[in-house]
Amino acid sequence: MNFFLATSHLQRNSLATAAESVTKGQNAANSDGSGCWPGIIGQSHIGKGAGMSIPSDTHSKIVGYILWIFGFMGAHRFYYGRPVSGTLYFFTLGLLFVGWIVDLFLIPGMDRSADRRYFAGDKNYNVTWILLTFLGIFGIHRLYLGKWITAFIWFFTGGLFLLGYLYDYWTLNEQIDEANRATDPL
Repeated sequence: MNFFLATSHLQRNSLATAAESVTKGQNAANSDGSGCWPGIIGQSHIGKGAGMSIPSDTHSKIVGYILWIFGFMGAHRFYYGRPVSGTLYFFTLGLLFVGWIVDLFLIPGMDRSADRRYFAGDKNYNVTWILLTFLGIFGIHRLYLGKWITAFIWFFTGGLFLLGYLYDYWTLNEQIDEANRATDPL
């Protein structure tokens, strides 16, 4: 019984220490070396001045799994910033559905990778991807990103005759990342 009380006390102290180091802008690493404390989500700016940051939750597993349903067309791979394999899935029906089934188990890893790779900010990745997926041909996602001129071009040309729509599937994560970095005060 004393072992459990001591463990609970240590966990509380380590969380308090973690919270304290986060407020001071220091980054303490997990045992896996990821540099991210469990339970701290959406904190991409912490410790940025020292060249360190805690990964933020830019992409959602729920959205990833919803797009996985259409994954044999590569939608979830584009969402997680893997346009080459997304295109390959598009033309091979998810590598003849075998890769699509395997991705059911790979989505959590792709989610972590995307969270580390992309910068959180004012523009939400999930909202932008939903706008692209369902209203992209009308350029609504470009309005959300503040790209008014190209949004009107997309609207009047059907996503620039669908070629611009495909371009956005390839580059949307980078466009959101750039918009978030441009509005970051640090």
